Order: sequence, then structure tokens, then C-alpha cells
Amino acid sequence: MSSTPAYEPPQRSSLMPALVAGAIIALVGANIYLYVQIGQVRTDLAATQQSLNAQTAALSNLRESASVSTASAAQHIDQLKQDLEASRAQERTLSSQAKAEAVAHSEQIKRELEAAQAKQAQETKAEISGVRQSAEAANTKVADVSTDVGNVKTNLAKTDSDLQKTIADLKSARGDLGVQSGLIATNATELAALRKLGERNYMDFKIGKPKKKEWTKIGDIQVQLIKTDPKKNKYTLDVLADDKKTEKADKGINEPVQFYTGKARQPYELVVNQVQKDLIIGYLSIPKELTSR
Repeated sequence: MSSTPAYEPPQRSSLMPALVAGAIIALVGANIYLYVQIGQVRTDLAATQQSLNAQTAALSNLRESASVSTASAAQHIDQLKQDLEASRAQERTLSSQAKAEAVAHSEQIKRELEAAQAKQAQETKAEISGVRQSAEAANTKVADVSTDVGNVKTNLAKTDSDLQKTIADLKSARGDLGVQSGLIATNATELAALRKLGERNYMDFKIGKPKKKEWTKIGDIQVQLIKTDPKKNKYTLDVLADDKKTEKADKGINEPVQFYTGKARQPYELVVNQVQKDLIIGYLSIPKELTSR
């Protein structure tokens, strides 16, 4: 007869206590880590959860392996589970504390916001008051300006009336070429009136007798004073226009001295209002419509 081998009880794995010890050490380390990182709990909660999940998986593996172990190993595993629950409870406590801190922080921000809004409202009210004062001052200035405008309009009306009277007093004369001249100005006031009429262009001049035979340019012509006779209010000059020299001898004050140029169909007119020793004062009248050469 064959002999039946004797039953040998399964040997306890020598690796189990080391795994349990390692799990305990890992759990203690995790708890210490949680205490140290409490100031940064929001940032580290996710990492802690991952660590605990990993520990839970390890414990599950240990339970499966320890099912064939002794009751002592099972007790150690139960203790690990209790420690894990305590750690999770601590985690929930920390989350509540973080929520409380967040609420307190929100209340503080709310108070600061209300204070800032109140300050802004006060400043806005002050600015509105300043704007109102500025507007009142501006209205006062506008009223003053309106008064000034009224005065200016009155002065303009008077000036226009004086101008019309001056224009009415102007005389027309026949020039030395036999052409009826326009209105003649005998002084600065009348010349200003002619300028406002705008019928011709006017250029003032003051021409002295040159020591040498030099020409004085007036617009697009040149003039050379030859002599003056203040007692008789007479003068003689030469006019250079289109490279052609013309003598105007023994002309009197306020007499239109006329000459033609290739630039206009109407004659140019030179009027002398004052005759002094070796000096004449007057203006040159030029037609508005000129043609280019």
C-alpha cells in the first residue's frame, strides 16, 4: 500500500510583517506630512487624496494576502483601516476650517468693497458739486461774453455806418490819360474804405528821391522820383513798366497818374497824397483782373 503523505500546514510568509510595517510607516509619514502642510491645505488636498487612495489600494492587497495569515495580521490591518478613517475625518475637519476661512475672507472683501464704494460715492458727489460750480462760473462768463458780443455788434454797426459815410464822401476823377478813374482816397481812412470795397488792389508807398538813379519797386512796377515842389504840391517821376519807362511830370496831389501794363486791360493808377521835400507818400491802385505773361 502506498503511504499517504502527511499534511503539512502552510508556512507563514516572512514577507508579510515587513509589508505591514512598511504600510504603518507610510501611514505615519502621511499623517506627519498632513500636519506640516496644513497652511497649504487647499493646494495639497488633491495630493493627499491621491496618497490615501494609493494606501487604500495597498491595504486591499494586504487584506487579500493576510486572509491566509494569522489573526494578529488581521488585527493590524483593522488598525490601519481605523487610522485611515481617522485621517479622512481629519481631512474633512481641515476642509471645514478652510471653508470658514474662505467665508471670513469673503466678508472682509465685502466690507472693503462697501467702504471703497462709499468713498467713491463721496468723491463723485464732490466732483459733481465742483462741476456745478464750474458750470455756474461758465454761465457767468457766457453772459459777459454775450454782453461783449452785443457791444462788438454795436461797434461794428457804427464802423459800417462810418465806412459807408466815408465811401459816400469819396470822389472820382479823370486820370492824366483821360480815363475816368475810380474813387480816389486822399488819406489813410479813405484808403481803408477803398480796400473794404474790394474793387481793386491797393499798395501804400513812401518814395524818397534817390542819391543815385535807383528805382523803387512797387508791386510789379518800378518808380524813380525825379523832383518835388512842396509849395505847389507838385512832383515829377518816372515809371518803369513792362521794361518801358514813362515820365510823369508836374503831377499834383490826389491826381490819378495812369499807365498801362501788359497784365491788365484797365490802367494802373498811382495817387500821391502828400508831397514833401524829396519825398512823396501815396498808393498804387491795381486792377483785380490780371493776366499772366
